[in-house]
Amino acid sequence: MTPEDACKFTDYICRLAPVIPVLVIEDATIAEPLAEALVSGGLPTLEVTLRSAAALDAIKAMSKVAGATVGAGTLLSGQDVRAAKEAGAVFGVSPGATDALLQACEDSEMPLLPGAATATEVMRLMERGYRMQKFFPAEASGGAPALKSIGGPLPQVTFCPTGGIGVTNAATYLQLSNTVCVGGSWVAPKSLVEKHDWQAIEALAQQAARMLD
Repeated sequence: MTPEDACKFTDYICRLAPVIPVLVIEDATIAEPLAEALVSGGLPTLEVTLRSAAALDAIKAMSKVAGATVGAGTLLSGQDVRAAKEAGAVFGVSPGATDALLQACEDSEMPLLPGAATATEVMRLMERGYRMQKFFPAEASGGAPALKSIGGPLPQVTFCPTGGIGVTNAATYLQLSNTVCVGGSWVAPKSLVEKHDWQAIEALAQQAARMLD
């Protein structure tokens, strides 16, 4: 899979809904009902970060949920890429991008949403064929004004900004012409996950799914 082909897929899944839930899952037994609640709420693209021992098992469980498109976040190495794909992830997300990581994704045919924070990083990824990127860490890197400025000379690249984005500022990013969707954890807060309050999480997902209405 070429970077261009991978880009077409990541662009497609980023356009399925205005918000991609970014999930840190500590207990894989809650993965399936959590995914069901988010998908039922209108958020089919899910990112499970590889920040816990339960992440790969959670990806396996979520991949069985009808309508869910499950990816692995915080990919840092080729080993992460291979493990994520074996678990059932159909795309990957990284905080940044190294040549080794990009090559591992291309070799494994894992579509990647690579992270970039500066114009130089964006240009390097664009040269390699990645025109759908993750702007990270969004708020710490200047927020929506910075992303808008990057879009001036680089309109060929579109983004999914993540990092510091919540219900109060997501709409500001979504109004930008170079923003396809945003990533955030507010749709599945730890307090509701721990209570197994799937109904409340579904309601938050419904609100997020309507952000572009």
